[in-house]
Amino acid sequence: MRAYASPLAAAAIVLGGLLWSGVAPFDRGVWLMEVSPVMVGITAMAWRWRRFPFTPLAVWLVALFSVIIAVGGHYTYALVPLGAWAQEAFELSRNHYDRVGHFLQGVTPAILARELLLRCTPLRCGKALFWVVASIALAVSAMYEILEWWSALAVDPEAGIAFLGSQGDTWDAQWDMALALTGAVCVQLLFGRLHDKQLAQLERGAA
Repeated sequence: MRAYASPLAAAAIVLGGLLWSGVAPFDRGVWLMEVSPVMVGITAMAWRWRRFPFTPLAVWLVALFSVIIAVGGHYTYALVPLGAWAQEAFELSRNHYDRVGHFLQGVTPAILARELLLRCTPLRCGKALFWVVASIALAVSAMYEILEWWSALAVDPEAGIAFLGSQGDTWDAQWDMALALTGAVCVQLLFGRLHDKQLAQLERGAA
């Protein structure tokens, strides 16, 4: 039971965040678009957990990213109070809460990709793994930017603009992808060794 304590706690936090965010969100359509990936991702992880459990690092990064998304979905990113406070306190040009989300959009897919590559392919730690993981994280970010663009065109224009969260920034998509790439690089440099230790522990536990 002890082995399941950490993922269960993380799942409870994510579920609580989703339930809170779904209560009277600013825009129900935007909320659904924002949190749908979280719902799909968490369901997929839970469904495969017995055969493919993830490391604590991956689990808690997914939980943190999910909560960030849930908060953004509840308010819309341009209106998140914490970002509004920072905008006023530091005299920023916009609400930068979404930048935190896009940084983690690089961090979390990078760790998940690293874990899948090390456990499911012959690829080992080194420069090639670092480059492939960063490339995957950047590709995920680019795919999300394309999804946002498509949504803004295909769905209700007002909801699409809120989903984009560009706040009038011409270079918003480029900033988002740059931050995701930065997050992917940083998490590998800072947490690579910890991730390797947790992967080794996971393999010993499965043996």
